[in-house]
Amino acid sequence: MKAFLFDLDGVIVDTAHFHYQAWRRLANEKLGFDISEEFNENLKGISRTESLERILAHGNSTLDEATKAAYATLKNEWYVELINKMTPDDILPGVKVFLEKTRQGGIKIGLGSVSKNAKPILEKIGIVEDFDVIIDGTKISKGKPDPEVFLKGAQELQIAPHDCAVFEDAVAGIEAGKRAGMKTVGIGQAEVLKEADIVFPNLVDVEIFELLQALF
Repeated sequence: MKAFLFDLDGVIVDTAHFHYQAWRRLANEKLGFDISEEFNENLKGISRTESLERILAHGNSTLDEATKAAYATLKNEWYVELINKMTPDDILPGVKVFLEKTRQGGIKIGLGSVSKNAKPILEKIGIVEDFDVIIDGTKISKGKPDPEVFLKGAQELQIAPHDCAVFEDAVAGIEAGKRAGMKTVGIGQAEVLKEADIVFPNLVDVEIFELLQALF
């Protein structure tokens, strides 16, 4: 195993609640209905455009393409306002130590996120320099479960996909990792991420050697 590719939301930081606040505000103020936190789980790991489509279907609403684009931009503006308040305290438990262990183990570190705000978030929380490559929504044309984001990460790292492991908290992300031909590590609930090769509730106390043994 020569590289670890990490999703951002739900693995490195938890920005899902910021996405939810912004999408809910859009639904309330522009679409005339509400969305629950439970429904928001369906939006994890997918693109902004696909998220809006699912919200519209949920509310039995339709919009023309120009309005969809305008609303997606507005949602992102509200989201950016929220993430601009992030600090290193927002890094999820165990992440910083695990990244240090990964580096010490000679394993390359990449980010594979569909978010177009991934790099600004890493800068806000002070760990952008920990990543050898950052593949985000500005560099890809297809969202997860398409494997493009992870394949591009492997390509930029100059490492074969089968020598990479993906760390994901979303079903779509696990599928993307598998379709890329990579090992998959789920971060979250085992009953949800049942297609992953191995699942941990978080990165606290995860040891590199034991992890690699479990994957192989």
